[in-house]
Amino acid sequence: MDLDYNGGNTTTTNKRVFHRIGGGQSVNDTSNQHNHQHQQNQKVCYHWRAGKCNRFPCPFLHRELPAPPPHAYMNGGEGGAKRGFAGNDSSSFSGRRGGNSNYSNSRGRFGNKGDIRGVKRVNVEKVCNFWVQGNCSFGDKCRYLHSWSLGDGFSLLTQLEGHQKVISGIALPSGSDKLYTGSKDETVRVWDCQSGQCMHVINLGGEVGCMISEGPWIFVGLPNVVKAWNTQTNTDLSLDGPIGQVYALVVGNDLLFAGTQDGSILVWKFNAATFNFEPAVSLKDHKMAVVSLVVGANRLYSGSIDHSIKVWSLETLQCIQTLTDHTSVVMSILCWEQFLLSCSLDQTIKVWAATESGNLEVTYTHNEEHGLLTLCGMHDLDGKPVLLCSSNDNSVHLYDLPSFSEKGKMFAKQEIRAIQTGPGGLFFTGDGTGQVRVWNSVAVPTAAT
Repeated sequence: MDLDYNGGNTTTTNKRVFHRIGGGQSVNDTSNQHNHQHQQNQKVCYHWRAGKCNRFPCPFLHRELPAPPPHAYMNGGEGGAKRGFAGNDSSSFSGRRGGNSNYSNSRGRFGNKGDIRGVKRVNVEKVCNFWVQGNCSFGDKCRYLHSWSLGDGFSLLTQLEGHQKVISGIALPSGSDKLYTGSKDETVRVWDCQSGQCMHVINLGGEVGCMISEGPWIFVGLPNVVKAWNTQTNTDLSLDGPIGQVYALVVGNDLLFAGTQDGSILVWKFNAATFNFEPAVSLKDHKMAVVSLVVGANRLYSGSIDHSIKVWSLETLQCIQTLTDHTSVVMSILCWEQFLLSCSLDQTIKVWAATESGNLEVTYTHNEEHGLLTLCGMHDLDGKPVLLCSSNDNSVHLYDLPSFSEKGKMFAKQEIRAIQTGPGGLFFTGDGTGQVRVWNSVAVPTAAT
């Protein structure tokens, strides 16, 4: 089973390059015989720009159209030399893995968007294809973005090249100066955080469906098995039992949970005496593959292709509630404070809060224009919570919480399936081409008084 969903809402990204310039006023200059018979076609000839058009007559213009007005962009350090990305400290959303916060009903906190702060607008929020290829002739007058990001508060630090297929997991084990990236190209790459260089390539013989770290451990979800590596002791374990691809992993309450292709959630318990993970139970309630897992508030939450989220007690490992408000695949779930956040290919982010009875209900729904893929929470340099959400239009939105005001946007050549926070304001994204980008939180300049 392949989880490369399209969602039915993405626009074609590989349109003809000439579509980047729309029709304008009629052409009055008839001195150029190359285009006097086709003046109604308001597109500039790509070959003429390169100085080698040999068509007569040519269906495209052999002169530049009037340039659109200039626009401002954020220059996120794109194209800079590779460098290290070691940081000093780390922060994460409370309750993301094994928190003890209790849910309370706080309706009305979400969605007070107000102004969209820090996002500088351009005519089209799309990266210029010519700029990507290094040959846009419009420069800072181009109506498309000449940057992989839009907004303040973050910048692109470096890019890690090597994987050949979609990035499906990014992990930074504690106490290590290495970054681990997993891909559907059946490898895990190990990167040195000081130099940004790839140190090792681990061939696994199967697609990496997911990868997480917990303490010194790294867990890798593969077809029919979970690999467990301890980066301090060099322990290498294979945990059998899954049927099909392992799509999601999470640790909580000294238990390892794996969401699998057949809809089961396999559970292992760590045995300190034998330094091994022992099978505990298999949770079978979803009708289709489990693709997202998170632990918080003494609960396990599982999202599935069957459109549902199930809530499990970490003490009894029994399903205590099924949430059915999404109308498509629940791709990612996240705990923030006393809330549960979920995103889906139905183009919504839902915020769940507990009622007086203790059951979760939707307290806010944020609507987007595309199917949503991955949620990740972090804090900016001022300690304020930020939600990152990738969508299948090859972008990542950054939102303030709880207002859902848009802080900015990041772009990629293909869908971003993996987002991971790191120390010192760092965060990482991995896209469908196999490229990993390292981003850095930066201070937002304040207006002089």
